[in-house]
Amino acid sequence: MLRVGSKVACMTCRNLVSTNMGVRFRIPLQKLHPLSRAIHHRYSANSNPQRPPHRTAARHFTSLSRLPMRPPKPPPGSGGRGHQHQRNFWVARLAARLLRLRYILLGSAVGGGYTAKKTYDEWKDLLPDFSEYNWVIPDFIWELSEQIDLEKLAKALPEIEEIAKLLPDMDKIGENFTFLKSLLSSETSGEPQLKATDAPTIATSESGDKQYKKGLLGEQILIQQQIQRHEEEVQRVAAANNTRPPPPPNPSPPQQKRKSSDKEKLDQLQEELLRNQMKYQRLIERLEKENKELRKVVLQKDDKGIHQRKVKKSLIDLYSEVLDILSDYDSNYNTQDHLPRVVVVGDQSAGKTSVLEMIAQARIFPRGSGEMMTRSPVKVTLSEGPHHVAMFKDSTREFDLTKEEDLAALRHEIELRMRKSVKEGQTVSPETISLSVKGPGIQRMVLVDLPGVISTVTAGMAADTKETIFSISKAYMQNPNAIILCIQDGSVDAERSIVTDLVSQMDPQGKRTIFVLTKVDLAEKNLASPNRIQQIVEGRLFPMKALGYFAVVTGKGSSGESIESIKDYEEDFFQSSRLLRDGMLKAHQVTTKNLSLAVSDCFWKMVRESVEQQADAFKASRFNLETEWKNNYPRLRELDRNELFEKAKNEILDEVIGLSQVTAKHWEAILQKKLWERVSTHVIENIYLPAAQTMNSGTFNTTVDIKLKQWTDKQLPHKALEVAWETLQEEFARFMAEYKGKDQDDIFDKLKEAVKDESVKRHKWNERAMDSLRVIQHNALADRSITDKPQWDAAIQFMEETLQSRLKDTESVIDDMVGPDWKQRWLYWKNRTADQHIRNETKNELERLLKLHDEHTAYLANDEVTTVRKNLESRGVDIDPVLIKDTWHQLYRRHFLQKALVHCNLCKKGFYYYQRHFVDAELECNDVVLFWRIQRMLGITANTLRQQLTNREVRRLEKNVKEVLEDFGEDTEKKMQLITGRRVQLAEDLKKVREIQEKLEAFIEALHKEK
Repeated sequence: MLRVGSKVACMTCRNLVSTNMGVRFRIPLQKLHPLSRAIHHRYSANSNPQRPPHRTAARHFTSLSRLPMRPPKPPPGSGGRGHQHQRNFWVARLAARLLRLRYILLGSAVGGGYTAKKTYDEWKDLLPDFSEYNWVIPDFIWELSEQIDLEKLAKALPEIEEIAKLLPDMDKIGENFTFLKSLLSSETSGEPQLKATDAPTIATSESGDKQYKKGLLGEQILIQQQIQRHEEEVQRVAAANNTRPPPPPNPSPPQQKRKSSDKEKLDQLQEELLRNQMKYQRLIERLEKENKELRKVVLQKDDKGIHQRKVKKSLIDLYSEVLDILSDYDSNYNTQDHLPRVVVVGDQSAGKTSVLEMIAQARIFPRGSGEMMTRSPVKVTLSEGPHHVAMFKDSTREFDLTKEEDLAALRHEIELRMRKSVKEGQTVSPETISLSVKGPGIQRMVLVDLPGVISTVTAGMAADTKETIFSISKAYMQNPNAIILCIQDGSVDAERSIVTDLVSQMDPQGKRTIFVLTKVDLAEKNLASPNRIQQIVEGRLFPMKALGYFAVVTGKGSSGESIESIKDYEEDFFQSSRLLRDGMLKAHQVTTKNLSLAVSDCFWKMVRESVEQQADAFKASRFNLETEWKNNYPRLRELDRNELFEKAKNEILDEVIGLSQVTAKHWEAILQKKLWERVSTHVIENIYLPAAQTMNSGTFNTTVDIKLKQWTDKQLPHKALEVAWETLQEEFARFMAEYKGKDQDDIFDKLKEAVKDESVKRHKWNERAMDSLRVIQHNALADRSITDKPQWDAAIQFMEETLQSRLKDTESVIDDMVGPDWKQRWLYWKNRTADQHIRNETKNELERLLKLHDEHTAYLANDEVTTVRKNLESRGVDIDPVLIKDTWHQLYRRHFLQKALVHCNLCKKGFYYYQRHFVDAELECNDVVLFWRIQRMLGITANTLRQQLTNREVRRLEKNVKEVLEDFGEDTEKKMQLITGRRVQLAEDLKKVREIQEKLEAFIEALHKEK
């Protein structure tokens, strides 16, 4: 844009303003619309001197083109001809000007909007892109204006004048120290040393002033540095007074007066310093309380349900998850867990659990008077949250630590878990219990409370309790990155401590040890020399070295004390304690609050120094495991135990579902065949043979009916259900075997066998099915009516096959009794045993008896047995009568079956006689009717069992299999027993190592963002 000042840049604007509008003052160019300047002045000689000449021919002037130059007025003596000409056409010119004006206004509006938009876009493009830096601002800041009334909060903050009143009077302190230095400058030789030591302190103070010169926090830090510097100066002055040469024997009164005034000044200075420390402490507590409330409000923003966000895990939660996985990980590549955690160790009843409770700000652990309460390591993850709650790693229940009933339930649950983890016959357990505690103002860290170290095994303890506690403590402390929080009871003699020697062995240089002296109130009361406490906290009494030394008070010893009352008691004690007043303890060495701050800082410093190294170690372990898998199992997926179990579960369920695809014909054929194999012996031996010994058909039928009724009432339904259940199992096993042939993994064999056995054990056939089956079988056996010739022929065939099978079995038994015949002895060089020789002679004698009496009964008479025995004895064969009867049973059985087969062949044409009920017939085929009744009963029973199987039992089996698989899926130990092998273990290790590495990388990324 052109800036001309107060002058009009062209004749066009001057004519437009002065002539037509009657305005007597000139408008600067800057006051015109930008579009007007662009339109009117871009053709002026000053703005665009390089403009090419216009063609004068056929030139059209419009409201948007360059206006013609206004001719100058004629001189007075010219007669005014030109001026008169203009006056004649002033109406036309006015109309033309007005028409041009509307085009100017329209063009100005359009052009002005376009120019404004273009200017805004150019200004917007010049701004940097701040979207990439949104991660710097936490999510809750964007909603802070909606959640918190910032104006109300600003009004609630104290005024700067009120804060200034709480600050120490630095001018007064400086004057006192100046007076003290000038007073001692003439009598003390340590002034150069004092000045020398002041120089770095002053330099540090100046650098600190530059670093924290803004804000209330900077003022607090400056006060703390000044107080620390004043403490050091007081100690140096006191040391200088102690090292001064002794005064002359008879000091003069002015010297005594001056000495007493020096002492009074020193006491006043110490009292003023102590008061300043108390003021500073109260100021810090007040600000922390306000900050705590503010953070609580901010952290509760998601509880109101206004904005539902995906909750991000905190930094300490990510770290705790890594430690939980590592506690269950057993690497075969020696990838040890060297991630930092705070290990709390101490003698039994030294107060280590109380210290941990003070840090967690809740009485969460079970308590006992003098007895061992911590029986297993307890990992406590401390983090900040809106509510003071606790939760176990494997549970979703939250314990509200502000309610006494929840605290009691939490203590009871911890005690139960400890006792459950201890094996039978043991006192302590190495199994870790994981617990997380969240609350406002809690320092973020991970602590592990270990069982107290003991010196003697008492009654009721296992013999190896002492060694077990030592091994558990050493296992945690030997981690080179573990921070050892050594707890020492200050109320007992230091020489009785056991834990200090143990800590000295694990950390000789004291680079990761923090020493805590508990029960300082009792120590101050009981110890004759308070200097002993000073020696302890300065590290001069024990050979153990440490990073820092702290003195705390954990209450008056009552289990019913609250955390707030203990804090108040601890603060009151140290305010009135001469240990702090006399300079034996420094202000930053006392209270559990300072201890928790120091431990948290040390913990996170150790984490930042070691976590990346640990991530690299697991990365190398992952590479080794992946290389082994590629070399040994190149064509298999990396499925861990749970994934393999799910795969096997699907295969088993598919096999069970396959049972429903079996045809009804197949079921009935299998059931009928198996049922007859199960009951054929009973039918032949207990029904058919006894009935066949009768002399007429009426007695035969009566005997058969009675025995069939007894058999149906007692045994037959049970046998049928047993056959059905066995058939179902065999079909299930057959489907599993067929599926196994389709490239099934052998790793599932043990699991499938266990599932099958457990399902069979749980399955029980419906008892009501037995009653209905009994009725069906009874009705089937009661029917004797053979309707047609095919049924008769089927019964003949069934009888013939049964008798031939029995005859074959009987001949096989006889051959085994008598041994090889002459042909086998000659061809295969076999010989008979002495028993076989005796049985062979007995067989020959009994066969002669059967030839003489073809219609002999099934049993030998006693006289016949005696006759056979005497005949054998006459031939030199000594035999027992029992052996004779046993041999006769098999021979008569063969003889009877042979006769029955002959009779069966005769009955093939006996259907005509059957229709006439065998009246006036020489042939009676009642045995054929018996076999028809048996055959019909088998068919009806098989059909009934098939319906029960397909309609109910297959589904119940499938349900049982699902229940078994669900139970096995929840039992980790069962899965480890049934799915085994190097392949499974390698996949498990790979999964855990990858999970650990991913979580470590996520934690490292979050850690870098927090920096």
